[in-house]
Amino acid sequence: MTRLKRRQIYGAAFGRAAKTGCKALFCFMGERAMSEENTFNNINWFPGHMARTRRQITESLKLVDAVLELRDARIPESSTNPELNGLIERKPKIVLLNKADLADEESTRRWLAYYKKQGVPALAADAKSGKGLEQLRGVIDAVLADKIKSNAEKGMAGKALRLMVAGIPNTGKSSLINRLARSSKAKVEDRAGVTRHNKWYVIGGGLELLDTPGVLWPKFEDPEVGYRLALTGGIKDDILDLEELAMKLTEILARDYPDRLTARYRVTDFAGLQPYELLELIGRKRGMLISGGEVDTLRASQMLLDELRGGKLGKITFEQPE
Repeated sequence: MTRLKRRQIYGAAFGRAAKTGCKALFCFMGERAMSEENTFNNINWFPGHMARTRRQITESLKLVDAVLELRDARIPESSTNPELNGLIERKPKIVLLNKADLADEESTRRWLAYYKKQGVPALAADAKSGKGLEQLRGVIDAVLADKIKSNAEKGMAGKALRLMVAGIPNTGKSSLINRLARSSKAKVEDRAGVTRHNKWYVIGGGLELLDTPGVLWPKFEDPEVGYRLALTGGIKDDILDLEELAMKLTEILARDYPDRLTARYRVTDFAGLQPYELLELIGRKRGMLISGGEVDTLRASQMLLDELRGGKLGKITFEQPE
């Protein structure tokens, strides 16, 4: 699709959205669905290895005392697999909101308060730097207090506690294990789908961790969940429309973090602009022009997404407990 045609389609859809009062991107997706297939209904993001991972998790549960579920602190609910609770059955679970260094701190506090109210043991941390992980052992001991007591009564005091590390792709499971093990035994890459097989890691201090590959679920019922996962890197970019994703980001930033746009890209007076127009303005401000003075919106989109994921737009949370 040419940029001119893309602009015409996006502009028309967003224009009709403004007239009808519909939320822009939902209207846009509705329009697009009639002429093109919806992004998140058209991608093969549940390959065979994810189906195998579900079986591996189920088969390995009998080997562990609890499950440590990693979520992305920027999208705590969107980054949890809704099938996980069913898979882990009655095993105790701890939620670790990872990448807290990239999330809005006030929002993270609200999420932790929300989980506490729900009776879910949770903590926030940054696996790469180790910040917040000093709380983890205390949470584990509290959750598995009965198990620890039972081991002692059976003459097995000090027996290692075994935890399964689970979560969707790109939530930082390998980074967590590396930090806890103070080594680089687990492969770490800043993209989805690196870990492929279950593997045990002896952490020391009476802890053993079972690493599992990240696993998504077969269908997104809410396209907003798909967008949040894509923005934070949980879905590979090469199967997405980056310009569409960048437009979603400009819509969110203009609504929730307008000061970040002004500070980072020197854009002002953008309140009335549609997402595609704002994306073009950002690209123009960065000098991303092609022949004829037209903005290279694909290049601008990649830049915008890279800067979001690199933390250059500041600490951002994409969903709130309510």
